[in-house]
Amino acid sequence: MKIAIVTETFLPSTDGVVTRLKACVRHFVKEGHEVRVIAPDLGVYEFEGVKIEGVPARTLPFYRSKKFALPNPLVKDILHNYDPDIVHVVNPAILGLSGVYYTKKLGYPMIASYHTNVAQYLDYYNLSPFKFLIWWYFRKLHNHAELNLCTSQTVKKELDERGFRNVHVWKRGVDTDLFHPDKFDTDMRARLSNGQPEKKLLLFVGRLAAEKEIEKIKSVLERSDEFVLAVVGDGPHRQELEKHFAGTNTVFTGLLHGEELARAYASSDVFVFPSTTETLGLVITEAMASGLPLIAAESGPTCEQIEHNHNGLLYDPSKADDFTETLLKFKDETLRERLAKAARKEIADMGWNAQSRQVLDLYKEVLYAEEGNNEATGLI
Repeated sequence: MKIAIVTETFLPSTDGVVTRLKACVRHFVKEGHEVRVIAPDLGVYEFEGVKIEGVPARTLPFYRSKKFALPNPLVKDILHNYDPDIVHVVNPAILGLSGVYYTKKLGYPMIASYHTNVAQYLDYYNLSPFKFLIWWYFRKLHNHAELNLCTSQTVKKELDERGFRNVHVWKRGVDTDLFHPDKFDTDMRARLSNGQPEKKLLLFVGRLAAEKEIEKIKSVLERSDEFVLAVVGDGPHRQELEKHFAGTNTVFTGLLHGEELARAYASSDVFVFPSTTETLGLVITEAMASGLPLIAAESGPTCEQIEHNHNGLLYDPSKADDFTETLLKFKDETLRERLAKAARKEIADMGWNAQSRQVLDLYKEVLYAEEGNNEATGLI
């Protein structure tokens, strides 16, 4: 099978979408399929033997820490020359508009996947009145696809209610060999704790943006000097966060990758996930695989991964002090260790293969259905 993937983000970016796509590409190639990736041109043109077709990218006024590719007819030429059996448009929004348009124009079967709750993000940028336009736009794009994927049952329910057609939940995955408690490293712990390894080390990993609600963690550092915080990642909100946490026991590391990131997880004590806007939160899975208990907002996608008082603690985001009071419970080392063991045990056998096999089976299902329709109408 010849598979084309049109995505708004790929290497060298390191977010959850890229991690999932990398796992899929590896699996597809291993199974003997041909893959071509069409993505913003960020200077990477090959991934493990798979060609990456770069589309010119630029920073946008509202998000200067990342480059985006605008709609471009180059996508049509790439698709036409490659002539795929099926096209997967990932998170269609900007470049993905070209992916959807030219895939349909050229007559290829298409799957789309939904990974980012952009409409909910608008609440954090004083743009809430435009949410209905965002939903209209994404629904229109996704409903050109024969099948749509999303990353949690909660998101599927919302997409179904908003008129997205033929929505399926894409299974979770994680590299349980890379992310493992055995990656604990005393030097990394000293670095993340700013030379205070005896204290409880809180860890946040992710894009530094307003909707992540990272500011909440400061309340715990102010209430108790038993905790220190490491913030791993980068993004448009970094400068504001560094000012917000000035004077507290907080270390900003910037981006970490691969083994270094795995050591950061395994060398910490508690993973903190304050966001209520996630469609899944791959970092939750990575933290669990690393043997970290979690504290997270009680929201639909999060509750699908975290069971309160079993592998983590959930707080009520509608209660002003509930985050702080809940996190302070991790002063109890017995509680922390119990939740940590349960977190790793629950995720230990997951891996990436199941989610990659699932999407490959869905590609085949769409492709065979398309061939059946063509036979029925006499087109082949």
